[in-house]
Amino acid sequence: MLTTAIVCEVRYRLDPERLAEFEDYGRAWVRLIERFGGTHYGFFLPRAAPTDTTISFPGKGRQGEGDFAVALFGFPDDAAYRRYRTELPQDPEAAKVIARFAEPPFESYERLFLQPLSGAL
Repeated sequence: MLTTAIVCEVRYRLDPERLAEFEDYGRAWVRLIERFGGTHYGFFLPRAAPTDTTISFPGKGRQGEGDFAVALFGFPDDAAYRRYRTELPQDPEAAKVIARFAEPPFESYERLFLQPLSGAL
C-alpha cells in the first residue's frame, strides 16, 4: 500500500500585543509535534523584505501582509497524523500547553493540508 506524507501549513494572523507569547506558543508546539512522531519544520515570523527587491511576476504577485506567521509540520502518513490527534489530548504535557494557551496568542488561523510534489524532492 502506497502511503503519502502529510504536511500541514497553519497560517496565523498575529496579535501585535502578544508576539512574545506567540513565540512561546510556537516553541511548545514544536516540542509536542516532535514528541508525537511528527517533523516540525518551524514557525516562521514576518520580517521586513530585503531592500531593492521586486516581485518576480509583475501584475501577478504582491507583497504579503506583515501580520501573519506560518507553521509547517508533517507526519509520514494519514494514520500517523490521526494517532497524534488521538493521543495528544491524553498527554499531560500537551494538556498543560493547551490550558496555558486556552486564550490563544493570535487573532485567527487557517489550516491547509499539503503533500509533496512528486519528483520535486
